[in-house]
Amino acid sequence: MSELGLVRAVAHLHGHLGWLAAAALAHPAWILRGGRRRARAAVALSTALTTLAVGLGLWLYPHYRACIKHELFVEAPAFGWLFERKEHAAFGALAFAWAGCLAHAAAPSARSPEARRALARAAWLAFASAALFALGAAAAGTAVASVRGFEAPGPCGPR
Repeated sequence: MSELGLVRAVAHLHGHLGWLAAAALAHPAWILRGGRRRARAAVALSTALTTLAVGLGLWLYPHYRACIKHELFVEAPAFGWLFERKEHAAFGALAFAWAGCLAHAAAPSARSPEARRALARAAWLAFASAALFALGAAAAGTAVASVRGFEAPGPCGPR
């Protein structure tokens, strides 16, 4: 497989994982909303999936910068700026997912019932926020990919 073929495959995987991460992050947000339930598997797996999706995005970024960014801003500047916001939303989703994961993990060992409740609520709010950020990132990524992807003519695509 050529390097461009690998980049295209990873880009498709990244897009699908972004949507899966948005759905996966909604799961612990839903389960933790009352503050009385534990959801270790949902918390760990959604955080891991989000981390993987963002990690693939980080791996893709130099290829995006070299192959797509300039043409995207020339052809459709609004979508270029949307991609920039998508990056911010993805990092927000990652940060909130990890904050929720850490709060959820810390809640059982809190010394007081008030602290346990506060950590449980923080975990719920963090996962709800992460899900919203991930949904925004996935939607923006899909919109941008519909305008310009690695398959489009350009420095790295077919001519």
